[in-house]
Amino acid sequence: MIYVIRHGQTALNSAHALQGRSDVPLNETGEAQAREAGRVLAERGIVFSHVFSSPLQRAIQTAELVAPGVPVRVDERLIEMDYGPYEGTDLNNLPSEILTFFSDFVHNPAPEGMEQLASVVARTGAFVEELKGLSGDVLISTHAIAMKGILEYLTPESCGAWWSRYLGNCAVYAIAVDGGHLGVPVEFL
Repeated sequence: MIYVIRHGQTALNSAHALQGRSDVPLNETGEAQAREAGRVLAERGIVFSHVFSSPLQRAIQTAELVAPGVPVRVDERLIEMDYGPYEGTDLNNLPSEILTFFSDFVHNPAPEGMEQLASVVARTGAFVEELKGLSGDVLISTHAIAMKGILEYLTPESCGAWWSRYLGNCAVYAIAVDGGHLGVPVEFL
């Protein structure tokens, strides 16, 4: 099985800022969330053979707390969407072009300077395809939009439904791997 987790909470999350590629650590709440996710996964008998993470410290910290003692391999394709000039924007006071984009991700391209969602799906999908041959349980520690990119890649029939879905800090989705085929993601935590 492949388990995809969103990182724990950071100060920018709690401040309701568009975090993107800002490299900030977990706050105390985020550390507790990651430890709790690790505890629940371990209680369910999940022992990770492979752990992958975005290069951003909040994702690496989450991976280390969820799967202590397992080496974390960093992959650039798991990094969060590039928000470009909108990095750090207050989510309670968004510019009109971001509001338009967020109102209908499927029909509105990302504003100029931001990474397009098709790019997120392509890079995260290429990454997850490489995991099909691994044995044992796999953990991927990443970010909300990157995680949604994986979910969109695995369920193209969703037609963009994942983009509008809320994924909380340390949300986990499980993906079965059977005979080299990736299954449909299922909410796990």
